[in-house]
Amino acid sequence: MLALVLLTGALATGCGESGPQGGAARTRAASGTPSATPPEDLCARIVAHWSREVLDGDTYGDYQSMGLSNGQYEILMEVVDAAQAEKKRSGEQAARELIDRGARERCTERYRDGNPTGGPWS
Repeated sequence: MLALVLLTGALATGCGESGPQGGAARTRAASGTPSATPPEDLCARIVAHWSREVLDGDTYGDYQSMGLSNGQYEILMEVVDAAQAEKKRSGEQAARELIDRGARERCTERYRDGNPTGGPWS
């Protein structure tokens, strides 16, 4: 019995990371908490999503109903205009590729220096 207690104690103390960050690293890893999404990635995802919806004619709302800032909505309008022209020229698939590329480029440019400073609506 004593051997089992000693073995269990040795395994419990010998398996952890040493140092002050070991516990925090294990806690984060165990909790499954994802890291924060960079704002340019979030912008590109949501703008591309709503751009496809608008291009398909499934929806057209104001920026607030889409969960966009005014600046993101401006990007959406530019992307949709370009995608509609591309759809007429080269078809649906080309328009969807342009949406993804255009949203990524414009959102990357918008957030190149961090978050815009014009308030939450910008």
